[in-house]
Amino acid sequence: MLIKKSLKKFWSILSKAGTNGTLKQIMVELNNITRTYFLGIGGIGMSAIARYFNTKGVYVSGYDKTSTALTKQMETEGIHIHYEDSIELLDKETELVVYTPAIPDHHKEFMFYRQNNYTVIKRSEVLESITNSSFNICIAGTHGKTTISTMVAHILRDSAYGCTAFLGGISVNYNTNFWSNNTKVSVVEADEYDRSFLKLSPDIAVISAMDADHLDIYGTEEKMEQAFIDFSVRIKPGGLLLSKFGLNRSADMKASEHFTYSLQNESAYAYAANIRMMHGAYQFDVITKSWMIDNIILNIGGMHNVENAVAATIIAHHLKIENNKIREAIKNFAGVKRRFEYILHPSPPGEKGGDEGNIIFIDDYAHHPEELKALISSAKSLFNGLKCTVVFQPHLFSRTRDLAEEFAKSLDLADEVILLPIYPARELPVAGVSSDLILTKMRNRHKQILTKEQLLQWVQVSAHEKNQGSVFITAGAGDIDTLVEPIKNILTLKQR
Repeated sequence: MLIKKSLKKFWSILSKAGTNGTLKQIMVELNNITRTYFLGIGGIGMSAIARYFNTKGVYVSGYDKTSTALTKQMETEGIHIHYEDSIELLDKETELVVYTPAIPDHHKEFMFYRQNNYTVIKRSEVLESITNSSFNICIAGTHGKTTISTMVAHILRDSAYGCTAFLGGISVNYNTNFWSNNTKVSVVEADEYDRSFLKLSPDIAVISAMDADHLDIYGTEEKMEQAFIDFSVRIKPGGLLLSKFGLNRSADMKASEHFTYSLQNESAYAYAANIRMMHGAYQFDVITKSWMIDNIILNIGGMHNVENAVAATIIAHHLKIENNKIREAIKNFAGVKRRFEYILHPSPPGEKGGDEGNIIFIDDYAHHPEELKALISSAKSLFNGLKCTVVFQPHLFSRTRDLAEEFAKSLDLADEVILLPIYPARELPVAGVSSDLILTKMRNRHKQILTKEQLLQWVQVSAHEKNQGSVFITAGAGDIDTLVEPIKNILTLKQR
């Protein structure tokens, strides 16, 4: 009991020091923790850390707003989760409470822990402590970071190089967003939300994009860009920075080594060449100023994923992984759930119907205009000539308000667009902000707003269009993923 009280006191001091900004750096000892509690445990970043503690034999429990496939899987792993904001259900014996910034201040459990002097710290502070003594590969960017970090972690695992991975998506190869390894190498998705990535200390860092986002946190695009510059400053001496070619303020980024990468721009340090599309997949060469790896095969869709593979390849080569092992790992990389994920695959050439008679169903997490642009452009390029229908669920009132015009331009690339109501996530409604704000700015005439129930009815009626061949895409970061299985069932039945 004395040890527990001392540990609580130590963590309480740490938490207050971090909040007040009075300590710049502190080494945190986590090995003595026996019980942890997570507020928002079903979040993709939170769940990875919860799984970390669970694999260490720590008693892990937590709260989340809704039950999902992820939380159900975590429960089968021995993690205890409830879905009601209730003081009676929380763990009063916990030594450490980890919370996501998305948890509102008025949350009952959050208030209880803070008012009763429990150790309550942010997810980013725990991740900082976990990775303090490891060789860290940290992937940042307003988009692209989940696929790049998962691809890098997969290459290291598949090649037997080894790593511990904290990912922002579910790897299709391993059906998880976390795994551990005895090597002191960590692959971490560096989240810019709430400036979380400024707690990390990378040995290798990637900045894939700095498009305006999270303006509810940063206020202006300039302040958000500055956060990425500050992230680059955190790279350890002798470390490597990779940034996408052409990023604004690239010259201000700091690192001992700084390379740029691109999809096809030969002015970058590394780029893809001789790209061949192969029925939903790609074959290409990665060319750099000093070396190359030819005949890489990527079996997931999206030209943006070819660019992501260029970044992952540079990291693997920098770690001296053999070319053949890099090729083999990328070839068997199955992608990330909800990142250009094929729900209904394109039919191989020569099979009955081919692409001309089947509906190709793609699901994607895209929730930013640039992500939507890349998603729709890639789908139309891969399946040229097929009608492209996009169902998009806007995420956050603030993001919809700030980027409505950009969303409209990206969605206009599709042949037909269906908007769902805004998913509020952590936000309360904002007067005058709805999905109609995007709809009215679109030039595409084939557009409408439907509820989730109306969408399923629409799919049931409209699925006969399969005879003409089409690409059907669901996109968004809210709960649109709960519609994927019902839509798949409808389309599958209609295609029989």
